[in-house]
Amino acid sequence: MIVSLVMLAIMAGCAVLLYLKGTLIQGVSMIFNALLAGIIALAFYEMLSRFLIQYASGVAVWAHMICFLLLLILVFAILQAAFMQFAKEKGNLGQPAEQVGRIVCGIVLGYIVTGELLLAAAVAPLPAQYPYRRFDPRNPNPSQPNKPLLNPDGFAAGLFGIISKGSLSAMGRPQSFAVLQANYLDQLYLNRHQSGVPTRTSQPAIEVPRQNGVWYAPSGLRDSEGSTVSPGAGERLMLVRVGIKKSALKDAGKFTLSQLRLVCGPKRDPERPLAGAGQVVYPMGYMGANGRLERKSLGEIITIQSSDVQGNMLTIDLAFSIPSSQTPLLIAFKQNNLVQVSAIAAAEEAPQPIPFGASAPAPQERPRPGSPASAPPERPGDRPRNGSGLSDVSRSIVGPLGEN
Repeated sequence: MIVSLVMLAIMAGCAVLLYLKGTLIQGVSMIFNALLAGIIALAFYEMLSRFLIQYASGVAVWAHMICFLLLLILVFAILQAAFMQFAKEKGNLGQPAEQVGRIVCGIVLGYIVTGELLLAAAVAPLPAQYPYRRFDPRNPNPSQPNKPLLNPDGFAAGLFGIISKGSLSAMGRPQSFAVLQANYLDQLYLNRHQSGVPTRTSQPAIEVPRQNGVWYAPSGLRDSEGSTVSPGAGERLMLVRVGIKKSALKDAGKFTLSQLRLVCGPKRDPERPLAGAGQVVYPMGYMGANGRLERKSLGEIITIQSSDVQGNMLTIDLAFSIPSSQTPLLIAFKQNNLVQVSAIAAAEEAPQPIPFGASAPAPQERPRPGSPASAPPERPGDRPRNGSGLSDVSRSIVGPLGEN
């Protein structure tokens, strides 16, 4: 309610300002400049935040919001100054057109500005109820998000997703924001759904197997209560193996299943797996003892201690109910870990589920550049994957996925 009132106030303020001090042409230019500034801010704020964190670690938790607002304001100011330089003469299209046009432009401008300010607040480490409560605090449901009046932040994020569908490529391989950061707003709010749970990790925190890391769940799978686990209508039950590194437990040792999401996409050209748009699926739970599924709500906090991890990694087999028309592409953890998963394993190659917390062979890592070690040879048709586990939005768009 408060957000909607603030949006209406901003829209009214912009309308009054343009009506009294501006022109219709200036109003139109401000709308386009605001849209372009928001697009550039979304594309590059994470890239800029890495530099800010490197040289000013004290503001690390606020770096994303600072860089987003900095880019937004700076780009808008530069574009508006350039427009004013080339359009020194104030055009006047006549009193009726000017009066109505200025008000309409002010309302549209206020709507766009509100959406971009809400995005800036969403990337900040604020409690889940700010700038507004998007999900139920006790049992969040990703399919039923709460939205402010007219959904201005959804418009701002959706516009950038549409623009980036295959048009922003890296090394000749299209990588769409709508895939890499599918359901962007929902993931931002679900990632900080519980207070006291870190939203980011200071180092790469997850790995997945190079092969046979995704497979169909065993027939007749039951949960810890003895009930049969069934996928939704038109969906299939799949397991995805994820390794959480012991070295990253400082930030990764406390999490919720709302911070683990599987990005799926339609079966498409294997040379363009990250183009187009993606669909996010959240876990139903993970495999526990006796081959049973431990159902967990997305808001329940899961804690891992160093003493719980045998070796360098803890394995968790997550269960997802995936639409039959979709195939798994990426697994994401918290705000800054994104790894490309393996192809779906054939029935005869599907691994046995491992109870959460039990020891298992660690997923293979690719050697670092310059290392004499060599990775196992890949079979023709294998999908390349990100071995680092750490990926920012802008880095994913402007550079190869998984670049260290």
